[in-house]
Amino acid sequence: MGKKYFKRHNFRKSQAALEFLTTYAWAFLVILIMIGALAYFGILNPSKILPDRCTFGTEISCIDFRVGYGTTGSDGTFSLRLKNSLGEPIVIPLVQSDMVISTESSTAFTCTLNSITGGAITGPFTWSTGSVIDISFNNCNVAAVGFIKGDKAKVLVSIKYYLAKTSSVYLRQVAGEVFTTVT
Repeated sequence: MGKKYFKRHNFRKSQAALEFLTTYAWAFLVILIMIGALAYFGILNPSKILPDRCTFGTEISCIDFRVGYGTTGSDGTFSLRLKNSLGEPIVIPLVQSDMVISTESSTAFTCTLNSITGGAITGPFTWSTGSVIDISFNNCNVAAVGFIKGDKAKVLVSIKYYLAKTSSVYLRQVAGEVFTTVT
């Protein structure tokens, strides 16, 4: 076997390798274009398929929740139904300032505490063990923080409290998260 055989044989091997790589490059390019098109049209948005949820610490159970636009479209609402699962009565000192809600947006999520079933919203609120309360906020800037009707939104909630048998010196805090579809 001479030099010509080795040159032709090596040439065929390199040509086959180049064709192999080019075929896979085209296939990879087609896959990238398809993924880009699916993402562009919103089909690959994982937050749309995630379930609604409301999680708090073990002290408080979340029963129901809602984030929505108000009647005029410029005002919004945020509502929670919570249960005291601590096993003893707790006190929320100054309700308006000790229930903080926020989002991950750079714009502050501002709302006005509208009502708490069974108690005043201006002073200490005693929450008996096992009881369920409804907390509602209104005048929320849902549009300003980027919440869109039909899309998912995440609201972070922080509630400060102390045990009824102690004093406000022993203030505690429980954090929660609401992830739901904006209505």
